[in-house]
Amino acid sequence: MDGRLNQSWWALKLAFGLVPIVAGLDKFFNLLTDWTQYLSPWLAGMVPATAFMQAVGVIEIVAGLLVLSKLTRLGAYVVAAWLLGIAVNLLTTGHFLDVAARDVVMAVGAFTLARLSEVRAAAPETEARRTGALRPAQGHAS
Repeated sequence: MDGRLNQSWWALKLAFGLVPIVAGLDKFFNLLTDWTQYLSPWLAGMVPATAFMQAVGVIEIVAGLLVLSKLTRLGAYVVAAWLLGIAVNLLTTGHFLDVAARDVVMAVGAFTLARLSEVRAAAPETEARRTGALRPAQGHAS
């Protein structure tokens, strides 16, 4: 795989692995923000907001760990779907439209990571390097 694509893959993998973990952990501590303010009023009327946000935090942590594991493709699809769900929730609040738009853009980035993971897994040299069958070329004397 081209080194530029590999660098992009790693940048996306780290971003979509670490950010959900940090956001998920913060659902328990509310250091970054009061997360309950982002919960749709119709949903807040059905479930306790704090407990719901803690459940959301667990899902985000698991999704981030999936991205950082060998299941990057699966985790990236989960993160993309999750971000779209968050955007829909935000749209139902009647405000935070700018945040919803950012979540949609991040979902596209997570989808891109998933697709790059598929390309990376299909690249012949990836499997050969993983198994040790492909060794770096050594210079030959002429």
